[in-house]
Amino acid sequence: MCKLRLTVLCYLFVHGIQAIGQSTDIATYQKTDYGVKISFIGLATSVDQDIYLDAVRDDIVRVTALPPDAALPAKESLVIVDSLRRSVNALSIDVLQDTLYLRTEKLVLATSLRTGRILFKDKNEKIILGERKRVDGSFRPNAYNGDSFYALNQGFDVDQNEGLYGLGQHQNAVMNYNGGKQVTLLQYNTEIGIPFLLSTNNYGLLWHNYSITTAGDVRPMLPLNAFKLTSKEGLTGWLTATYSHRDHPDSVWLTRPESIIDYSYLTDQHKLPKDIALANAKVRYEGQVTSPYDGLHRLHFKYAGYMKVWIDGELLEDRWRESWNAGTFEIAKEMEASKPYDIRIEWLPDGGESYFTLNWQSPLPTELKSTFSFASEAGDAIDYYFIYGQDMDDVIAGYRHLSGRAPIMPLWSFGYWQSRERYKTQEEIEEVAREFRERRIPIDNMVQDWSYWAEHDWGSHDFDKSRFPDPDGMIKRLHDMHMRVMISVWPKINEESSVYPMFNKKGWLYARNIYDGRKDWIGKGYTSTFYDPFQQGARQGFWDLMNDKLYKKGIDAWWMDASEPDIHSNINLDERKAVFQPAIGSSVRYYNTFPLMNAKGIYEGQRQTDPNNRVFILTRSYFAGQQRYSAAAWSGDIASRWHDMKDQIAAGVNFSMSGTPYWTMDAGGFLVEKRFHKPTQADLEEWREMNTRWYQYGAFLPMFRAHGQFPFREPFNIAGEGHPAYASMLYYIHLRYKLLMYNYSLAAKTFFDNYTMIRGLAMDFPQDQQTYAVNDQYLWGPSLLINPVTEKGATKRTVYLPQGAAWYDLYAGKRYEGGHVIQADAPYERIPVFVRSGSILPVGKELQYTDEKPQDELTLFVYDGADGVFELYEDEGDNYNYEKGKCSIIRILYNNQDGKLTIGERKGSFDGMLQKRTFQVVFVSSQTPIGIDSEHIKKKTVSYQGKSTSITIR
Repeated sequence: MCKLRLTVLCYLFVHGIQAIGQSTDIATYQKTDYGVKISFIGLATSVDQDIYLDAVRDDIVRVTALPPDAALPAKESLVIVDSLRRSVNALSIDVLQDTLYLRTEKLVLATSLRTGRILFKDKNEKIILGERKRVDGSFRPNAYNGDSFYALNQGFDVDQNEGLYGLGQHQNAVMNYNGGKQVTLLQYNTEIGIPFLLSTNNYGLLWHNYSITTAGDVRPMLPLNAFKLTSKEGLTGWLTATYSHRDHPDSVWLTRPESIIDYSYLTDQHKLPKDIALANAKVRYEGQVTSPYDGLHRLHFKYAGYMKVWIDGELLEDRWRESWNAGTFEIAKEMEASKPYDIRIEWLPDGGESYFTLNWQSPLPTELKSTFSFASEAGDAIDYYFIYGQDMDDVIAGYRHLSGRAPIMPLWSFGYWQSRERYKTQEEIEEVAREFRERRIPIDNMVQDWSYWAEHDWGSHDFDKSRFPDPDGMIKRLHDMHMRVMISVWPKINEESSVYPMFNKKGWLYARNIYDGRKDWIGKGYTSTFYDPFQQGARQGFWDLMNDKLYKKGIDAWWMDASEPDIHSNINLDERKAVFQPAIGSSVRYYNTFPLMNAKGIYEGQRQTDPNNRVFILTRSYFAGQQRYSAAAWSGDIASRWHDMKDQIAAGVNFSMSGTPYWTMDAGGFLVEKRFHKPTQADLEEWREMNTRWYQYGAFLPMFRAHGQFPFREPFNIAGEGHPAYASMLYYIHLRYKLLMYNYSLAAKTFFDNYTMIRGLAMDFPQDQQTYAVNDQYLWGPSLLINPVTEKGATKRTVYLPQGAAWYDLYAGKRYEGGHVIQADAPYERIPVFVRSGSILPVGKELQYTDEKPQDELTLFVYDGADGVFELYEDEGDNYNYEKGKCSIIRILYNNQDGKLTIGERKGSFDGMLQKRTFQVVFVSSQTPIGIDSEHIKKKTVSYQGKSTSITIR
């Protein structure tokens, strides 16, 4: 029970009596089990609303606000798993003047009894965050498919100097979401919406809502014609759009005025000019734009094909996307009111479908410059969790307290993975596997992409016998080569599939797509739909099918593609909602949660079937809480372009800072320009360089996986032996295995301590505000600063070394002081990687696969300049015995003052554990600049048998 202060006010509170006289302009309130309900009815200073404050822990409080006649949200949540297990040490509630204070040991919530506005304060009464007052537009009644709900809007007053992160994965190269940016949280190929916001002020907001949500600056986007437009010819009201043959631009087919550019979906194709072969066209938009506002404007582009944008003669973007998979980007531009700006856009549509939309955000008005908001399409209430912590890791730990821990992925998953779109026969995949082993290129996982089934039989999970005559033997032969097998499984079932009648009869399918007759793009085209994972029976039935057709054959891991669900590429949201109708309720209310429930069924199904084998799920879409189902995300069908590679950095870091730790991408990018299919020598060398840079980046992620459309993505198909691309790709694959113990220990720390492996610089250097917006660097664990090279031909790259540490070049050991920007060497074969002072970096021997041989000898690189600690973790690698305590940790400490390294007593044990090992210790300092590539490294040898031992290394 909570401990209430023995005051008259609290006495009245306990007895459920209004605690401030009989005034009619003050809210009433009453005690609940772990907080308070405050009711505002008929007040001139507030909308009618009930507010529930509910303490989950001393540092976590749930806030729920809703109209008085509305029902509280159901207690059962798809996201929250721990909200009923309370750990509140002390709770008190009192009132001073017109403010109600709810206090825990770590938080104070001050709620105005006149307006309902809540201020979140620390225990010393310092304001952490404040709500904006709820107004009439905060709750707007709406309905869909017989489901009544509210469209919801809640703003928060934030510090303009804080960094705001998370919100999932977005392809906008934005790191810090503070300052008027807008992001839409919805599931879409390459976009992942997770409603969790993380602040450098050490708080988080879990916006507890399942519907499509806009975050940040939630004002509606403006169409192009909100600008004053002037045509190329000087006429007012439009831009001049010129359609010509791309190879003969002087041969003009059509010129027309365009004042709105909105070709977002298939249903918009009729707006484009008829009788013009857009696949052969170049479209130029020319003229001027004039804004009525001063300030920072954000232009949002959705596009497919080639796109170049100039403003006042400056080329600001040069991009490409495959025609069927439109991408997005934004341009931030300072503009003066009433000043015309020349604009030129060149668009080369790339294929039969043509997508291009241009909208913009006007500058933030002064009253919104310190506001961050959430606006959701559907919900019963404004409902969110406020989480406070000592640092951002502590906040993420609170998020996982609510939504679930991330299990340790299997040891093999930290090796190298090879994939392509696609291995068409079992001979292909086995031949590639053999070549890896013959070339002695380390690898742990071969990946079988889609269409291994017969053309009509999508959803059956049966192998096509004409191309895969012996799948059981294929999987066994791959296992005999010490390789795991991951396979693509779609939540999609064709009407002509052998399993369709059974799923349809049981009511486990979304029927609308079948009745619409919408066909997919395979072969002649087949009508298809998706199963409904919101039904427990359907989840079990889908797993039973996977188990019978795939898992029993020995498949090791699941690639859950199209898990948005991607009903059909490029249909609009209204059509998607009409098709996706889960049994649990309307698609509008539950739009973002399909991937969560899909992963739940696979995870629970495999753990029930085979409790001793770790689940691994790779999924294209993701929602809050999905980390508890052993799910990793990859960034979808990105393009093989330099700009897409750079965009992945901020996308992956913000995804990880959403509390969801396992993320990767297609190293090399997925979608490929035609110029790389039959390349010139120059294009071939660019292809090799780009893939090399992508491999270098991919080696420092939770999963290292090469994948993509043709050309093939195996290192030996990208470049031959003797080429620097081949040498560099192999170097980073080998380095990946040398760092296995470091990486696996990070995974254990992620489970036991709720750690985050991919780290925005602000997580470790929150006092250094220069780190807040850095969108092309990140920390891999506590030690390594990763700086991918994302520019063609670059041999240097700008690197910011955060203040508060010294930094050592990984390869050669040269020391640099923090707080500086440097031009780091970035030769073709290497990306700049720096090691933080105080780091203890374990480096193992070369391996061909993760469990090839015991790690009985490790080299510990110890970096001078700060105290250091590293916990070396081991377990059995492939089962869940670690949940029962079967694991070991060796705590290694470096004392910078006396130069002593202590390898602590081993804690814990497990079957097959090494009883003794040798540590080779290498000390790195400004006087002894040693890197992992240095020759003749001076080492000190420590024989270790589980007992604590110390040596002086300086």
